[in-house]
Amino acid sequence: MIKIIRSTLITFSLVALFVGSSLVVAAESFVIKDIKVNGLQRITAGAVFNALSIKLGDEFSDQRSGDAIRELFGMGFFSDVSIDQNADVLIINVTERPAITSIELDGNKDIETEQLLTAFEDVGMAVGRVFNPLVLDKVKKELLQQYYNNGKYSASVETKVTTLERNRVAILINVSEGSAASIKKINIVGNKSFSDEEILGSFELTGPTLISFYTNSDQYSKQKLSADIERLSSFYQDRGYINFKVESTQVSISPDENGIYITINVKEGVVHTVSEVKLAGELVVSPDKLIPFVSVQPDDIFSRKKATQTSENITTLLGHEGYSFANVNMIPEIDAETSTVKITFFVDPGKRVYVRRVIMQGNVKTRDEVLRREVRQMEAAPISTLQVERSKDRLSRLGHFDEVDVETPAVAGTNDQVDVIYSVKEKSSGNILAGAGFSQSQGLVLNASISQNNFLGTGKRMSASFNNSDVNTVYSLGYTNPYYTIDGVSRGFNISYRTTDAEEANTSDYSTETFNTGVNFGLPLNERDRVGLGFDIEFTSLDIDDSLVVNRISDFVRENGDSYTNFKLSASWGTDSRNRAVFANKGGSKRLSGIITLPGSDLEFYKLTYNQKHYFAVTKHTTLYLNGNFGYGDSYGDAESLPFFENYYAGGKNSVRGFTDNTLGPKDEFGDAIGGSVKLVGNAEYIFPVPFMPESKTVRLSTFMDAGNVYDDEIDVGDLRYSVGVSAKWLSPFGALSVSLAMPLNDDEDDEVQVFQFSFGSGI
Repeated sequence: MIKIIRSTLITFSLVALFVGSSLVVAAESFVIKDIKVNGLQRITAGAVFNALSIKLGDEFSDQRSGDAIRELFGMGFFSDVSIDQNADVLIINVTERPAITSIELDGNKDIETEQLLTAFEDVGMAVGRVFNPLVLDKVKKELLQQYYNNGKYSASVETKVTTLERNRVAILINVSEGSAASIKKINIVGNKSFSDEEILGSFELTGPTLISFYTNSDQYSKQKLSADIERLSSFYQDRGYINFKVESTQVSISPDENGIYITINVKEGVVHTVSEVKLAGELVVSPDKLIPFVSVQPDDIFSRKKATQTSENITTLLGHEGYSFANVNMIPEIDAETSTVKITFFVDPGKRVYVRRVIMQGNVKTRDEVLRREVRQMEAAPISTLQVERSKDRLSRLGHFDEVDVETPAVAGTNDQVDVIYSVKEKSSGNILAGAGFSQSQGLVLNASISQNNFLGTGKRMSASFNNSDVNTVYSLGYTNPYYTIDGVSRGFNISYRTTDAEEANTSDYSTETFNTGVNFGLPLNERDRVGLGFDIEFTSLDIDDSLVVNRISDFVRENGDSYTNFKLSASWGTDSRNRAVFANKGGSKRLSGIITLPGSDLEFYKLTYNQKHYFAVTKHTTLYLNGNFGYGDSYGDAESLPFFENYYAGGKNSVRGFTDNTLGPKDEFGDAIGGSVKLVGNAEYIFPVPFMPESKTVRLSTFMDAGNVYDDEIDVGDLRYSVGVSAKWLSPFGALSVSLAMPLNDDEDDEVQVFQFSFGSGI
């Protein structure tokens, strides 16, 4: 929250205490027998007596009268105070300040009203408080300063105080924010080794650019300028200029108050190289373990970034070893004559900290053991920041919780023990869903599912689903126990029935009916890598129209029949480091999988597929996404080729956009796609947020370039198809919506082009 006012207001100076007040005292001192206070309305007499240092029975004099007036003005409740005497009675006359009955703001858009009212209350200006004109004046000045700091030099603030009955006032604050002055030019003075363009490339503030109307980078902000000056220092110190200084900064405003010119005067100094690197202090971890984490080396040009990174690396390593309060300071010794610097990393590990208890909170339905088997930090062991965070990540990936938080409070009465507390917020683990969507490739899609991802709090998953479209109709049942063994080996069973109309998917005219049942196992290799093994029995039957299909399909049916029983053995390896499964912005995943039919099957073939994805954070809100997909299939034994209904296909929203789904690659004699035994697809996307919604995790935009094709046996890179375009994806409350506009770059006359593609409710 923007802090509008920080300073403590001095209510009155000594001179102000006596403005408007009159003092009438007896020429001679007297003993006070009684004290009367006149003029009180809201303030109680008790509050006045508590503020006064004089009491009944005290001797009253001229000196004490001045003290009494200062004490009463110091309460802040009175605009006038006078003291009189009637015999031995002290009479105090006061005029109370009015009370604030309302505070209204008008015209403030950059700063929310609630935010301002909170700031006003911090300095004593709030509804029900006593009105003080000095406070209101201070508020006005501080509010103007906030707008000036954001480059709005034409801003104005007017206040109006309306007197109401019963000694009350209403305050109205009218704000005219005006428009922010734009930066016309940023000048760097004193730079010899680097050009202005090189230096300003790291700045957040810029002069006018083609996109500054969108980024607002040319709108002046005092805070942003301070951050840019720090970036300037880092720019030089990361390149060896250890004595670099920003000597002064001038910000000038054009006469019309719409333009700002910034001048930064610098003193570069000379480049320093590293002459020596040492580790000092209490090296509780072997230096051999620490040395690989030292980023800066002798004879390197000095870099503050590398030195800071080294300190952080060593601190992190010590945290992994139980020294969670370790401190590592970089101490440079500069030799001006040789332009070198000796760097010493002083290690203060503090005490080694142990975990007394690991505590789970918030898991009402989920059994404690389901959480504890994901925790890698052990009780009675030294605390490891790595294991604590890794445990949190594993709990988050379970999918049973909306939120997972971790705290490590110290154990009372000790200085070397902590508890590790994981607090979870459970979400509904059972879902009954029904929905509909539309895809250009599949038409109307109807789906329904019943799932229980945390059955009876055991962490086991059970599901039943139905999916129907113009292309596919699918019924499936599934069960998975993620901890079939205590070591995390999973076991699952599946059964499904599927019908497919290939012609509706823009391929040859045939349909399949498939029944599948199987068992699968998953074996963890480490925290991120996992291998899978599966065995399935699959029954497939074909329905073809001999008068329409090509000889290739009819020949296959003539040789192998139109129904098959296959025993499939599958294996996979996968690793996943993405920060989230949907709309990730860092990390990546790799997956290699293979399927082979075992001897005794009606068809003998195998398929290998490799997929790799990676997300690179370009800026805080933009991401570069790279995806590669390769598939290869072939027959073995007496079989001559991969079954045509097991072919790979390319083209469409999940492949090469701009081409109709599944239409790339080999064609039959009627011009229909028949797929291929080899698939090669690559995608590159630059992902950015919707304007004015940088933090949204449900909507994202991107520009992309796709490339890919399918082949018979051999890859011809020159035959790849390319497209470029823009895409939008939205995880709406009613289902996932994906839209793309793509332009093919090298389509042939036989290719089916589809510039606009979308799907709704059928996944992203």
